[in-house]
Order: sequence, then structure tokens, then C-alpha cells
Amino acid sequence: MPSVIALLGVRDEPTDGVTDYCAFLGRALSKHGFELRAARVPWDKLGWPRALLSLIRESAAWRGQSVFLQYTAMAWSRRGFPIGALLSVAILRFRGARCGIVFHEPTGNGGSGLLGSIRTSFQTWNLRMLHRLAAVSIFTIPLNTVRWLPAGDAHSTFIPLGPNIVENLAHRVARSNQSGTRRTVVVFCLSDPPHQQKEVADILNAVRIVADDGINLRLVFVGRGTSEAKNTIDSAFQGTDIEICNRGLCEAEEVTRIFSESDAMLAVRGGLYLRRGSALAGLACGLPIVGYEGAIRGTIVEDAGIALVPVGDHQALGSALRDILASAALWQQMHERSLHIQRKYLSWDVIGAQFIRLLSVPKGGDESPTVL
Repeated sequence: MPSVIALLGVRDEPTDGVTDYCAFLGRALSKHGFELRAARVPWDKLGWPRALLSLIRESAAWRGQSVFLQYTAMAWSRRGFPIGALLSVAILRFRGARCGIVFHEPTGNGGSGLLGSIRTSFQTWNLRMLHRLAAVSIFTIPLNTVRWLPAGDAHSTFIPLGPNIVENLAHRVARSNQSGTRRTVVVFCLSDPPHQQKEVADILNAVRIVADDGINLRLVFVGRGTSEAKNTIDSAFQGTDIEICNRGLCEAEEVTRIFSESDAMLAVRGGLYLRRGSALAGLACGLPIVGYEGAIRGTIVEDAGIALVPVGDHQALGSALRDILASAALWQQMHERSLHIQRKYLSWDVIGAQFIRLLSVPKGGDESPTVL
């Protein structure tokens, strides 16, 4: 079985979206007869000199091998100056590997202030250099939104992120809103303090509007940051009739089960955009999503079952959620739209097929890929 290598930097904790991405991509590629093997540059444990020496030794056997370096700034730098990724690509080229870059962070984002501005400028320069050295660049956002990328670039392609949970594309029917029936709303992941308190307050204000309209609610918190926010959540919802369930971190299969038993998702971690993991997970289970406006409009998920309201407008947030839970027809329409977008663009089978086109073997018996 031909193999492909995913080269990763340091692992994020307690969860790592890039590692999950590679695991799901590997499953998709295996259906086409390719094995995805993960390799890591452990600079956090060895330091950069020893980590690069280790890569030099390991990559000696990678001549002619397809290697996809997985890029985020902090995976390749402790302080956001990811020169290590550039050095790693140089080693891969020296060893004769066919190197592609998956840009999980396709723009510089170094923060505010003078240091942040310097960091952003460096990251953008680093992105340009990585792109220049790569045989193919894979972007997780449309190419026309990558400002530093030359128009019509010949060796760049857009492949969206898939969900980091197991998808459930089963058709469901809207549940009855009869008296006494609790409707389940899920919140997937919360930010770290101090943003956490603002997000919990937005959720509380929104679901109060739903509850005040006579809809019985169960609110399920799951994912990163939710168990850490338990005291904040319990204090905020004390004295309400809203049932609270805090599941914290769960295995991907369990998250799918929770989502499949829920009626809607609230997404309040800032404006929604194409790479937002919570939204991708919700669409993977056909959930209607209510969230804040961001950069969804004009993307492949614009027509999914997503209701967008102005950032911070918890009145509009609650009203949109209430309308979805109160109307079986609206819920059904949004559910079908989410499933359609998932099947068409965001399923790992679709994403895997796009990667396979980059690894396609030409006719005539040549075993080397056409692009990588």
C-alpha cells in the first residue's frame, strides 16, 4: 500500500485539532488504498537543534515520498515565530521528498501591539516562503481570500476542513414541542477566561428568551473548556428551570451521539467562519446552528442550516433559537440544508477524494504521483 506522511509540529493540549484532522484524513485515504503515516518534529522536548537532526535522520528514507507538512504557527514555534517549519521543509527538499503544505492557519495572526505586529509580519513572510518551497499548497479557505497569495496561483488548491467527529448523515424528523417535552440545545467548546464569562452570559440571556416562551430546555455543554467553566455555568444558571448537563471532553463518537440527540447548537465564540470546528461538527450531524455573524457569507457553508445574528446581540440570538425550536417546518428545512452541505463539501469521503487527485498515479505504469 503506498504511503503518505503527515509531518506535524508540537501537539496542542488537551485536544489537538490538527492531530484529529490527520486521523480522519488517514481513514479517508485508506479507502483509496493509501496509508497516511504521522511523523512529528518534537522540538518542545528535544529543542530545535536535536529535533532537526532527528528529522534529517528520519527523512533519509523519504526520497520520492509524499509529505504533507501541517502548518499552524504555534505548532512550530513557542512564541509565534515559526521558522522551524521553514527549516523542516528545507530538510525535506534536501532529502528529495515531495513536499506539500496544509495551511491550517493561512494568514498571520500575531496579536496586538508592536510585538504582535512584528509577529504577524514575520508569520506572513514565513507563509510566503513555505508556499514558495512547496510542490503544492493546500488551503483550508478559498484561495481568493488569501490576500498574500498571487492570483491564479498554479500550485495551490482549496480543500476545506472536515469535522473532527464521526459524521451522522441520517435523516431525522423534527421532534414534537408538546408540553413537558424538553428540547436539547448543545454548546460545543468554550473559550478561556476572560472570554468564557461573556460567552456563558450570552448563552444564558439567549436561552432565557426561549424558556420564557414556554419551551422546556436542556442545555448540554461538551468539549474543550466546558468542564473548566463548570462553576461559572452553575452559578449563571442557578435558579432557572433550564436543565444543565456538562459533559466536558468526550471521545469523538460520544460527541456525535450527543449531537445526534440534540435539537440545535448555540455557537457564541465570536463570529462564525469556515474553519470553526464547532460549526463543522454541528453540520456533520445535521444540526441547525445559531451563531454570530463572521465570515460565513459567500463560503460553501452559507446555504447550510445556520442562522446568523450580529455579534453580542443575545436578543436576536435567543429569538432565532426560539423560532427554530418552535417551528417543526423551519427545523426540518435547516436540518436538510446542513446535511446537504455536509454531503456535498465537508464529508471526509469528499475531502479524501480531493487529496487523491493530488496523489493520482498517471497511466503508463509510473508509480510516482502527478503532483506529489
